[in-house]
Amino acid sequence: MEHTLFVIAKLFMTALALVIAYQAYRGYQRHGTQLMLYVALGFALIGLGGLLEGVLFELLQVTIFQAGLVAALAAAAGMLSILYALYAPNP
Repeated sequence: MEHTLFVIAKLFMTALALVIAYQAYRGYQRHGTQLMLYVALGFALIGLGGLLEGVLFELLQVTIFQAGLVAALAAAAGMLSILYALYAPNP
């Protein structure tokens, strides 16, 4: 039961991150602000990192350490993308 709840929570987090990424991408399309593209990329990486962790562990049978490391690196890359969007000068 705990495993099922964990999978549901991961899928929910991934769905939320991808919805936010989609909305940020729509904001980019509407206003042409390139920094919104970095926000969209960041949230997509954060969301897909969690999904990737589950796929690596459950389907490809890598260790939980390796799967967690890949997820952490993807989430860190996403956060760096968002951080860049927050601090970069708006052209």
